Amino acid sequence: MALKVAIVGLPNVGKSTLFNALTQTAAAQAANYPFCTIEPNTGDVAVPEARLEVLARIAGSKEIIPARINFVDIAGLVRGASQGEGLGNKFLANIRDCDAIAFVARCFVDTDVTHVEGRVDPLADLEIIETELMLADLESLEKRKDSLEKRAKGGDKESIKTLSLVKLALEQLEAGRPARAAQVPEEDAKAWRMLQLLTSKPELYVANVDEGSAENGNALSALVAERAARDHASSVAISAKIESEIALLDPAERAEFLETIGLAEPGLNRLIHEAYALLGLQTYFTVGPKEARAWTIEVGQTAPQAAGVIHTDFEKGFIRAETIAYDDYVRLNGESGAREAGKMRLEGKDYVVRDGDVMHFRFNT
Repeated sequence: MALKVAIVGLPNVGKSTLFNALTQTAAAQAANYPFCTIEPNTGDVAVPEARLEVLARIAGSKEIIPARINFVDIAGLVRGASQGEGLGNKFLANIRDCDAIAFVARCFVDTDVTHVEGRVDPLADLEIIETELMLADLESLEKRKDSLEKRAKGGDKESIKTLSLVKLALEQLEAGRPARAAQVPEEDAKAWRMLQLLTSKPELYVANVDEGSAENGNALSALVAERAARDHASSVAISAKIESEIALLDPAERAEFLETIGLAEPGLNRLIHEAYALLGLQTYFTVGPKEARAWTIEVGQTAPQAAGVIHTDFEKGFIRAETIAYDDYVRLNGESGAREAGKMRLEGKDYVVRDGDVMHFRFNT
């Protein structure tokens, strides 16, 4: 499943440093001046999954293949971006291609790193970004509205439906609220997504704190967490600077360093897991001597849909799925032990896959 999360924020809030840490590369130039990121950098990142290593060890798998998530480093937005200020609409368009947005807010004070607004105020930063995205959505919808009204008057059913959704979004935006505040009928969810509204995308707030606040955050990150709770969004506090240092260490050194600074795991792990949860995703596994692999599906998807993530033919010819819960697989030391204990289930087309299921699909070719 292709999944893209845009990393968005004002210049010099630590977006590129965070991106570099995520991808464990220096692909994005981290520099102390606005617009150092000109083209959006995309990093393909493995989703941290401790269960996958356990399964591979039990099955003797030769290869471990984790699920993947793409992060896109978007150039810094500034006040007036929707009107072309800074690098403007070019980067707003890049955000439209993503599934979710991670807003990076500067929650550290450093006189050596300039702030485009001349102050450190994460809530004001978030307000600027949200406003620019709302203005961009307003402009986009107004441009579409006239042509939709003409076609709707002619009786075009699709235009009538789309126009109603455009008006629903405009109602929210004109009232100063993001499009996601609208109550969209479930049957219109797909058409709503097709509008590609920036402010309808799920949000994750990332509070970029100083090194000393990496474990517990600080007063500024607490304000971001409160804002996230108010907006029904997720939030995570991490130190991009520390994460970029952790990313360069080998596994043994990494564990020692994390223990030294009081962290159970890298903040990036929490960020990736929050992004997963934000999009309503979960993981199931396929395990064998050749490979142990994690697959990404939406919460609530059925066994045939899960099979279709591997190959469309698996979904079309689905017969049943041999299914073992992760805990049973581990406790009973693998597939044979689970089968002997009666913990391998044969599930049909209506089975809703659970997070951590170990599955083998039977299908007609």
